[in-house]
Amino acid sequence: MSSETSFRTYQEDDAIQKKRWLILIVLNIFTFMATLDGSIVNIALPVLSKELGVPVTQIQWVTTSYLMAICAAILLFGKLGDMVGKIKIFKIGTVVFIIGSLLCGLFSSSLPYLIAFRVIQALGASMTMANSQGIVTDIFPARERGKAIGLVGTFVSLGSIAGPSIGGIILSTLGWQYIFWVNVPIGILAIILGWKVLPKDLVRMKGKVDAPGAALFAFFIVTLFAGLLIGQQAGYGNGWIIASLAAALAALVGFLLVERKSMEPLIQLSLFKNPLFSLSIVCAFLFFTANFSFNIIAPFYAQNLLNLTPFQSGFLLMLFPICMVVVAPLSGALSDKIGTESLTFAGLIVMVVSQFGLSLLHEGSGVMLAGVWIALLGIGSGLFSAPNNSLIMSQVPRTQLGSAGSISSLIRNVGMVFGITIATTILFQVMSVKAGHRVTNLIPDRPDLFLSGMHAVFTTSACLCLAAALLTGYRMYQSRAAKRAASEA
Repeated sequence: MSSETSFRTYQEDDAIQKKRWLILIVLNIFTFMATLDGSIVNIALPVLSKELGVPVTQIQWVTTSYLMAICAAILLFGKLGDMVGKIKIFKIGTVVFIIGSLLCGLFSSSLPYLIAFRVIQALGASMTMANSQGIVTDIFPARERGKAIGLVGTFVSLGSIAGPSIGGIILSTLGWQYIFWVNVPIGILAIILGWKVLPKDLVRMKGKVDAPGAALFAFFIVTLFAGLLIGQQAGYGNGWIIASLAAALAALVGFLLVERKSMEPLIQLSLFKNPLFSLSIVCAFLFFTANFSFNIIAPFYAQNLLNLTPFQSGFLLMLFPICMVVVAPLSGALSDKIGTESLTFAGLIVMVVSQFGLSLLHEGSGVMLAGVWIALLGIGSGLFSAPNNSLIMSQVPRTQLGSAGSISSLIRNVGMVFGITIATTILFQVMSVKAGHRVTNLIPDRPDLFLSGMHAVFTTSACLCLAAALLTGYRMYQSRAAKRAASEA
């Protein structure tokens, strides 16, 4: 049986409480960099495609391999965080991440090398992502927990969304290698600061690593995403693609069966019995799927249709994270006072409007109009993300914070990969139908083909946000009904 080895809390240590906001800064630096590297490469994909001599359908593996490796390992690192210490795993992850970043810039002369070093980078990112929210929940007192977790969620979402804009500026001024190298000096400073301010772990759970569960889950992630992404090139009717997706389904069923019977499961399935936790996780998945569809399409629209340079498109796309970073902390703090349901619902409605607005853009649309819709998308994302993250972690027992944090990060990264897959699949499918032949790359002299695909992608993203809004509205209705019933009793 699992047992907690210490009943002390960080709230009882005055020295730790005095530096709790400094600890949050360290956590957020790596949270931002780890999530940023899932999206910062997007704006460099057209350049990488030309320099490495590979089509768009292959170059997207630079982004997807990173997210895939994170997803495959994150539950394991969350469980290890609960067992050997969340802070210990976090520290190891920071070092691995910086090493991977350095290698990506130094030795990535070909696509296979770049993908291999991205996987190393991703393993470090996975260690930090799986445990950062649990560390915050452990250290901060309840009265400030919503604000603190909201800030972590802000940096998660900000890192996920700011990639194209920051990447565009770096790409235009320094070169694509610096997209990875920029992590190194910042990361080293954060590591030095972190080793000084991060406390020792107090809470650990005795247990064993669920090796069969970890292996099955990693196999599920790899076969699922490989089948989805390679299927864009080979076609989903291909026998190998069908076999890959079937293997993924079998691995998922096997994983769930193993977890149900395991005495030390990799993931606590009991967490999903809480409807608030489950619904918030589903909404987070839809949120990141929709936003990453925007991330993968917007740089191509800005550069190829609006004829902006990577530098200029970076500034245009920067409207998203700027608006989000302003709104999200306010939303997180406000959620501690008025609750989370109304804020998450309002944010999703704003996102629906902005995604539909993006779906109406065309070749003659001005930069100003595109900027309005992008800014509105950032506002909606800021309203939604912080309260939803706070709600997820507030539903979890203290001894399962690592597992819950890893689930939250897993869903985020799975949403990102699904966003890439859905966006590129819809884009090239619509382009192929309109062209009358199979299209797997952009056609320079046919902007109408890209616009047709882009409109379909953003319409789909708007529908995903609408589905999340309906779920959140239902959650809000149920919560208010329960409160009325309790007051009348």
